[in-house]
Amino acid sequence: MITMKVYGLTWTDADGTAQASGVGYEMPSAKDRKKRLGGGGSTDIEIVEVKLGERIEPKG
Repeated sequence: MITMKVYGLTWTDADGTAQASGVGYEMPSAKDRKKRLGGGGSTDIEIVEVKLGERIEPKG
């Protein structure tokens, strides 16, 4: 059986606002999104595994 893993991201915007992704990513896409967020000044960026249909909340 093949199990698909889905990942979300949490981060803090440059202005200090906690954020969380509203969509799920496969790992290569999550890594790309993390890189783009970091380039935009976001910090504390984490990739977290989520269950299909689960919504993650921003930290804090």
